[in-house]
Amino acid sequence: MRHNKQSVRPLLKQRQILDDVADPAGIEVINAGLGPAVVTRTLVYLDGEHIGQWTRSTFDEHVLRQTPEGVQNYSLPGDVVLLSGQSIFLLRLSPFDRDQHGSFGDLVLRRLRFEIHYGSLYGGEDFVSVSPPI
Repeated sequence: MRHNKQSVRPLLKQRQILDDVADPAGIEVINAGLGPAVVTRTLVYLDGEHIGQWTRSTFDEHVLRQTPEGVQNYSLPGDVVLLSGQSIFLLRLSPFDRDQHGSFGDLVLRRLRFEIHYGSLYGGEDFVSVSPPI
């Protein structure tokens, strides 16, 4: 049974993409594991302060006014399932220009952090994906 659980374990990885060549720019979550990831909760920090879960209202209340026009977000409340190999952008800007969108780059690289708690379809785990340090 343990082998079966390990063989379908999800693995959520986060990465910040801010490259004039890459399009779009933003914060991406990838399920690099072999099984689906069931998100149980998200914790979002802005400038080190916990601002809530990653929902539309958290984005609207705390992040939207600090982003350029055209930024898109994907909410990640509990019970969202990310399939193996699936990737989503939690925050996305396209097109991205480093000179024009410097404050967005600072937000993505230094100010905004995500802690995503998730498990497998078996349930009972509390795996955690944390934004990489910069």
